Amino acid sequence: MNPLQGKRIVLGVSGSIAAYKAADLASKLTQAGALVDVILSEGAERFITPLTFASLTGRKTHTSLWEDDAHVLHVGLGEGADLLVIAPCTAHTLAKLAQGQADNLLTLTALAARCPVLVAPAMDGGMFEHPATQANLETLRRRGVQILGPAQGRMASGLVGLGRMLEPAEILGHIRLTLGRAGPLAGKHVVVSAGGTQEPLDPVRYLTNRSSGKQGFALAQAALDLGARVSLVVGATAAALPTPIGAERTDVETAAQMAEAVLRLCQEADVLIMAAAVADFRPRQVRAHKIKKERETPPPLELEPTTDILLAVAEARRRLGRPAVVVGFAAESEQLLANAQDKLERKNLSMIVANDISAPDAGFAVDTNRVLLLLPGGVVEPLPLMTKGEVAAAVLARVVRLLVEGAGS
Repeated sequence: MNPLQGKRIVLGVSGSIAAYKAADLASKLTQAGALVDVILSEGAERFITPLTFASLTGRKTHTSLWEDDAHVLHVGLGEGADLLVIAPCTAHTLAKLAQGQADNLLTLTALAARCPVLVAPAMDGGMFEHPATQANLETLRRRGVQILGPAQGRMASGLVGLGRMLEPAEILGHIRLTLGRAGPLAGKHVVVSAGGTQEPLDPVRYLTNRSSGKQGFALAQAALDLGARVSLVVGATAAALPTPIGAERTDVETAAQMAEAVLRLCQEADVLIMAAAVADFRPRQVRAHKIKKERETPPPLELEPTTDILLAVAEARRRLGRPAVVVGFAAESEQLLANAQDKLERKNLSMIVANDISAPDAGFAVDTNRVLLLLPGGVVEPLPLMTKGEVAAAVLARVVRLLVEGAGS
């Protein structure tokens, strides 16, 4: 399930102050299970040492075209790699790549590479927007090179503009997306909902819940790792979470807005994973003005039910035949198994993920979860305490099996 596990990644680092970010990227890749071979240009060595990368990756850092066995080193690095990433990539190195120059180990390896190539530009002032740089970028794009960024912001010179290298976490997202494209969900459209809704009471107040959205975002990332096209519908309580690279995001506030977005997207979806904590009720009346505390008695709060999105999806499935797989979530504080089983059957789900929200180390606002996977026919698969990323991987592995088995078709 991890697209980085065991992958050979060549990380090229050229001479930019952003080279310090490359060390963080090398560390993140290694921690994710990749085998990282670093090539430093001569300029990069002015900013950061080979020992830094050797310490972070546990592998030799390459610096010279003329080191031991250098006459075949570039072939071994380039042809043996699953991915070549150049980050940071200076304007000078961009120009060399575009022109096919091979005067150092990095550019020579780029010519020998038979794998996808990702380039993260980093340069100061107006260098990125210069016509020469833009022409070089266009040349590389035509050859299939992926250009990552750059970002807008303050540069080493003090100038503000377009030219900062993307942050390592964002580059890592692009790497995961590239390596996962041929996964078992390639060609499939997965819709994931995440976070809690907010139901307005007056212009100031609303009813909501404690959902952080972390589990839903982890599910979106897991689907991307398997090659899916992912649409992520985000409730208001999760609005601050960063979008997984490659996901198409729709932000909503209320249960009605989430229902509209989910039902629209499901018309062309293969899978729906409804991880959002959608409000079951909303105020019957939304006040036009703020309710004042000075009143003698609190105003009555009358509630009405919101749209049951999964029931609406079940009706659409009967008419349209899709999504083929629908996964629900049950966050319960009592009778976990019975309540989840009832929801599985009533809403005609392919699977339901149930968790006890009263547990201090699972559920809302933490990074771990302990869940049960329930399937039709009385199948119950308990999962131990896991990170939410691990839970997401387990859920998506089951989704792949359901699609293969033709669940819901």
